[in-house]
Amino acid sequence: MIRHFPLAGLLRLRHLQQDQAASDLAEANARVAANEARRGRARSALSATSITPDTVAAMNAMAAARSSSRSMLADLDALGRNNAASLGEAQAAFDAARAEAIALEKLEVRHHETAQAEELRAEQIVLDEIASTRWHQEPTDTPTSPEKGDSE
Repeated sequence: MIRHFPLAGLLRLRHLQQDQAASDLAEANARVAANEARRGRARSALSATSITPDTVAAMNAMAAARSSSRSMLADLDALGRNNAASLGEAQAAFDAARAEAIALEKLEVRHHETAQAEELRAEQIVLDEIASTRWHQEPTDTPTSPEKGDSE
């Protein structure tokens, strides 16, 4: 008879928590990558504008645009730092969930090894008992041929 792992429900819960943490980690990685791409596009757009202004109004407009772009880059940098922090938290949560799942997986393996050893031990006891009873039940009154020198 196979004994089921008593903490199987908890192990399933830990695997679900690990899957959720992995999903959160993937989402955080995607946010970091998207922010980096957005930052790269903004930087290249900012560096690509090399128009020299002809009038004072054009120069003021260009200065305002550059100021706005710098502000946007600062916002993207701040968002990047926040995303990096949430990525670190998501990684820590995933590592913790994985560690909890691994601990229970090791317990499950030990449980199955112990159960299998008990089953093998019980089977060996039955086999030993069968062999012992057969040995004791062997007929002793079978006729044997007389040996040389034996008289009947």
